[in-house]
Amino acid sequence: MPFELQIALRYLLAKRRQVFISVISLVSTFGVTVGVMALVIALAIMTGLQQELRDRILGAMAHVYVWKTGGIEDYRAEASRLKQLPGVTGAAPAVLGKALASSERGDNAFITLKGIDPVLEREVTEIAGSMTAGGLDNIIPTDPDALPGIVLGDDLANAMGASVGDTVTLITPQGPLTPMGMVPRQRRFQVVGTFRLGLLEFDSAYGFVSIENANRLLGTTQVDHVELRVTDIYDAPAVADDIPGAMGSQYVATDWSDMNRSLYSALYLEKIAMGIGIGLIVGVAALNIVASLILLVMEKTRDIAILKTMGASSRSVMLIFLIQGLVIGTLGTLVGASLGAGISHLMDRYRVIGIPGDVYQVTYLPFRVLPWDLFLIVVGAVVVCFFATLYPSRQAAKLDPAQALRYE
Repeated sequence: MPFELQIALRYLLAKRRQVFISVISLVSTFGVTVGVMALVIALAIMTGLQQELRDRILGAMAHVYVWKTGGIEDYRAEASRLKQLPGVTGAAPAVLGKALASSERGDNAFITLKGIDPVLEREVTEIAGSMTAGGLDNIIPTDPDALPGIVLGDDLANAMGASVGDTVTLITPQGPLTPMGMVPRQRRFQVVGTFRLGLLEFDSAYGFVSIENANRLLGTTQVDHVELRVTDIYDAPAVADDIPGAMGSQYVATDWSDMNRSLYSALYLEKIAMGIGIGLIVGVAALNIVASLILLVMEKTRDIAILKTMGASSRSVMLIFLIQGLVIGTLGTLVGASLGAGISHLMDRYRVIGIPGDVYQVTYLPFRVLPWDLFLIVVGAVVVCFFATLYPSRQAAKLDPAQALRYE
């Protein structure tokens, strides 16, 4: 064992009259541990919220949206062409509009009406796998005399008091023009299913019907756009940018990141702000390391002088205190990172912290520890602790043995 490391460990484990130095070193280690643990947990919360919201949004929404100047007449042909593009795995048409829904018991709700092709919709969103009752295919009745079907979000159905088998009436303002003015269109639908995507915006406001019925209610003959799903969600911007060149200038496309840019920008800024704020705890812990090493240098002035008179170089003396500070910082960082990752895993697995879903779109606080975040925290904390040891170590290296031993 190098004598610098041996002396540094001896000072860290000081006994008897130097026990105060050991206590300060222990407190410094504990401070680094708490700071790193808090930073890991804080970043795990923000990362968890980002990923959970992203997964739920992408489960309910498409990756890429495509519009065509002049409208889309034959949506099946357009979907087939778009599906041939590199990286595209699914394509489905959609018709969007607003309607007033009334249940049998008289409860009303404004809903977002989406017309879909139930077969193609499975390729783009996870609505079919999120059904809590009934089935998505039932929106197109097998009996031509039966009422058309509608699938409602769970929260919307509960608010209206509607369940599978009940009848609801949809009213839209896009009606025929008469001498008395515009007459709203209305049509009765049978609730054939309910879904829960885990996203309040969809569960409490969306109703799915067939494209044909949506066109009748909204007074249109075309679909609004075609939605695409891609192999890698992070390739969606590139796929959207390539569509006008591949399909023609009359096509316009945007991706999920552009549709939710404000949300993700806010979450990213919160993650940075929280990281900086809690990262200051690590800085405070580093100041404890500075204080403990300065006290140790003052306590060991005579020892340093004797080491120098015995031939120890200034570099060796500086290395002794650098090693001591790095041991404190590294030990505290590793323990803090381990505790932070372990606590985050347990909190996420057992969903300990519940939050209001109408505010945050999720019902519990998710924790996600990314390997890259953990690596940056560990490296950053060790670097901060290293810089904290430089000043007291240099002061110890500059000590003049003659001055130190003059009054001994």
